[in-house]
Amino acid sequence: MSTSRMRAEIGEQPEALERTIDALLPRLSDIGLLARETRQVLFIARGSSDNAAVYGRYLVESHTGRLATLAAPSIATAYARKLDLSGVLAVAISQSGKTEEIVETLTWAADCGARTVAVTNGAGSPLAETAEVALVTDAGAELAVPATKTYTTQLAALAVLGLGLGADVDLADLRNVPDEVRRLIAVTEASEQLPAIVEELAGVPGAVVSGRGIAFGTALELALKIKEACYLHAMGLSYADLLHGPIAVVDAETPALLVAADSGPTLSGTIALARRVKAAGASAYGVGGGQGLADACAHSLSGPSLPEWVAPLALIVPGQILVENLARRLGVDPDVPRGLNKVTQTD
Repeated sequence: MSTSRMRAEIGEQPEALERTIDALLPRLSDIGLLARETRQVLFIARGSSDNAAVYGRYLVESHTGRLATLAAPSIATAYARKLDLSGVLAVAISQSGKTEEIVETLTWAADCGARTVAVTNGAGSPLAETAEVALVTDAGAELAVPATKTYTTQLAALAVLGLGLGADVDLADLRNVPDEVRRLIAVTEASEQLPAIVEELAGVPGAVVSGRGIAFGTALELALKIKEACYLHAMGLSYADLLHGPIAVVDAETPALLVAADSGPTLSGTIALARRVKAAGASAYGVGGGQGLADACAHSLSGPSLPEWVAPLALIVPGQILVENLARRLGVDPDVPRGLNKVTQTD
């Protein structure tokens, strides 16, 4: 079987990340100027970019001490409400930079008093031209509809944003990401666990995908990829929300995919959830989480050897490979999911 575009673009991520990190680190001073004039962050995004924004929110709140929230673009576009956004740094994320709703919402934020940043792979795009500071990723052209390298380079841009906002982290961790992604691609494709997970997921109608904290955005992104590329029902939830009621849907026909960094304050809870899922007679599959999560799950894929704050830049990669393999196992073309286009316009 020929290599899919999605798989080829998964393989391009180490170089795309290297280019993006090199291109964006010199913008730290530009971000710092905006940081001095703002106190909180508002993320504006849709789709995979919204899942990247979830990572940005947790990174900003956990490592810079600033309040960060996710925007509801309809407040700008449908309700046309004016808000006081003085002291707010509005960060709009769009892989193409052409989604009209996102451009309009960033313009609205500026009119409401916010300072503005764009994260986009579209140099010269309407979004890049609208923002005061444009963090243009260097993923190259992405041909497959499911976002892979544009998503991980967005995360890299948000990691640079966090550094510019004064995150208490080590820049060297970010520099280590491309090599770790390169290693993870090889490890995942050689894993005996991968075909076992693919085969079991091919026999169920859907799954729950769960993580928490900085890994929560990864869980949402993996669930989205399963839905759009494999046509399976996949519910992305924080494990805290999962335990508040939806845990009831986890059964022999609805396994749980659990994602976690190999360290951090949410790892122990993820391991405990895996044990609870197994005790309920359901299958739990791990992505990341070190040996502790692997031991608690039926099957697992190794995660990155990176500190929690940058782990999501690589943690999604085993999930991407899993989805591409699962789509082909189900007879679905992962490059062109039905009903989807590369640029989605919303009102």
